[in-house]
Amino acid sequence: MIEVVIDSIRVSLMSQHRLVILKDINKDRYIPIWIGPFEAEAITIELQDVPPPRPLTHDLIKSIIHELGGRVVHVLVSDLRNDVFYARIVVEIDGRQVEIDSRSSDAIAVAVRVKVPIFVAETVMEKAAIEPDEDVEHELVIGSDNPDESVPRESVDEEKLSAFADFVNSLDLDIEDDDDDS
Repeated sequence: MIEVVIDSIRVSLMSQHRLVILKDINKDRYIPIWIGPFEAEAITIELQDVPPPRPLTHDLIKSIIHELGGRVVHVLVSDLRNDVFYARIVVEIDGRQVEIDSRSSDAIAVAVRVKVPIFVAETVMEKAAIEPDEDVEHELVIGSDNPDESVPRESVDEEKLSAFADFVNSLDLDIEDDDDDS
């Protein structure tokens, strides 16, 4: 099992779906998981420490487990089949561990509420992990089909960008400072 943390929640501009990005705590690799807007909201409000006006479903799950004398130990994104992630909520009750089948988004929402670790199975990490290119820091400006003729980003000619700068500077944005209204 590989421990991960929630790196971010991203919004798709093309659909109602969201992506929760899980980051391996020991390596620079990420697992993107598509989730629904309600689950994304449930995770986000807990991470931002914004109490909902009424308990959400994940708050109810937390309360049920607690009232039955259980304790969530961790959650595990356990499998990936046909582009669908599967998860388990691991609960300790009466000295034994019980694994409860769950959607990955619901398991993550419960994990952030009870503040337990989130793990990803090694097989899932191998199938779905995304690792940034090592050369990202040395990225070259696109402009040539031959990488040897590319120009390092630091030496971009600012004069070539002047038309864009002139356009931005010509925008008449009516931005008011809210502090002046008080």
